Amino acid sequence: MSDRIPMKAVPGYYNTRPGIQVGTKMEGRVTRENGKLVFDEKGIDFLKQLGVEWVMLAHGQVPEHTAECYEELSYELGKRGLRIYRLENYELHNMSSVTLNLPDRDEYVERYLQYIRNLGKAGIHYSTYAHMGNGIWRGDVRREVRGGATAGGLDLQAPNRSRVFGDFDWPLSHGREYSEEEIWENYEYFIKKVVPVAEESGVYIGIHPDDPPVYTMAGVPRCVFGNFEGYKRALTIAGSSHIGCCLCVGCWLEGGTRMGATVEEFIRWLAERKLLFKLHVRNVTAPLDAPGGFNETFPDAGYYNLINVLKALDEVGFDGCIMNDHLIDMVGGHYTCEAYFTAYLKGAVDAVQNHLFA
Repeated sequence: MSDRIPMKAVPGYYNTRPGIQVGTKMEGRVTRENGKLVFDEKGIDFLKQLGVEWVMLAHGQVPEHTAECYEELSYELGKRGLRIYRLENYELHNMSSVTLNLPDRDEYVERYLQYIRNLGKAGIHYSTYAHMGNGIWRGDVRREVRGGATAGGLDLQAPNRSRVFGDFDWPLSHGREYSEEEIWENYEYFIKKVVPVAEESGVYIGIHPDDPPVYTMAGVPRCVFGNFEGYKRALTIAGSSHIGCCLCVGCWLEGGTRMGATVEEFIRWLAERKLLFKLHVRNVTAPLDAPGGFNETFPDAGYYNLINVLKALDEVGFDGCIMNDHLIDMVGGHYTCEAYFTAYLKGAVDAVQNHLFA
């Protein structure tokens, strides 16, 4: 079988095997010493032992955010049997200045456009973007799930603090309440500048759902990427095959019926329009509107059957990358949890694609 099967989900990428691709985050630090990139080779070996080919690089694993460095990373990982699906610039992933039209908005927009150009020059054709005005919200205490493992969650009736992408205050993260009209206007301003650059650069941008979705958080509405209707309107405004979705299944499950569509319905809607580029596949104990809110948990211990998600991907012929997300605290530490979650996805994908489930 050819090891260069053109990927349909993200044009410009190639797979070594057909069907759903299971990837994950890079392991270990990447530094530069004496002008050369130095990798955590044990982390590389771990990923290869898992049978992973596609990797996501975090901000801290990128010594310099330049096209030249991106090319070098891609080349060196390629020699080690790994390929970059997504390379993160943390500072430009979830920009309050853009979402809320703060004074330095245009500076962030220009930095983001240069980041997209750099990715394109390096042959990295995909990037995830989030458009939340005040980050990901979780409770201050990680609660227990199966077997005493602990994981993040959120109860709207308890005191909360944004624990990711900033440490914002409740009840007003930016000193006032924002209207939905403002949020929509700010999104349109941004995306109209992004579209021509993404198209010229050959980069496909998957926009991540709000986490949590649906609810106004600390004065900022989550109306654009917080439900199905918002996504439909937002992607119509973008009007480009290069602006689509990184579907975080966990976020969708947090919203529950308030999302306006099931995960499988959203997958089919996106696939019909060729706007599904990547998935984060995780489970939660309950929707956010349930008593006590939700907790992240093991993939096979949540309220939703993730096999249904994989079956929907197989039905629509999705051949892009899926990965675990928001790992929990297990005995044995990070490597144990990474191995468990990735092995679950790989086994489930094999079973689904070989039609072992009725």
